[in-house]
Amino acid sequence: MADAPYWRTKTLEEMTRAEWEALCDGCARCCLIKLEDDDTGEIAYTDIACRLLDIGTCRCTRYRRRLRLVPQCVELTPEEVRKLDWLPSTCAYRLVAEGRDLAWWHPLVSGDPETVHKAGISVRGRVVPERRGDDPEDRIVTWPE
Repeated sequence: MADAPYWRTKTLEEMTRAEWEALCDGCARCCLIKLEDDDTGEIAYTDIACRLLDIGTCRCTRYRRRLRLVPQCVELTPEEVRKLDWLPSTCAYRLVAEGRDLAWWHPLVSGDPETVHKAGISVRGRVVPERRGDDPEDRIVTWPE
């Protein structure tokens, strides 16, 4: 097991900051506007990207300041990952928290940050920027798993 990758041998809490950050697959699904039904608690996903998301690279343009610039931005922590039911089933943080392995397209497995996009997992080419002003209720989508 000495040669096993860190995500197979460490818990989320045991990871270094660099390991934690590298675990993100870059899909950007967590950076989309989501709506919650007040009565049922059901989450509806939209294809509207946070105003800070570069929809071409699927990376936050102001990552270090995002929590101050976007108050509704959720900082993923091991505790939050275990509580958030809206994280996609493909999310690396969720997979590791559930004791599962990363998919073949994850950059840490493939060695290529583009495989998440080539596999159709990321939001690249499938979202609109928040600053366009679309009504989120008109942009509800179902994301493939």
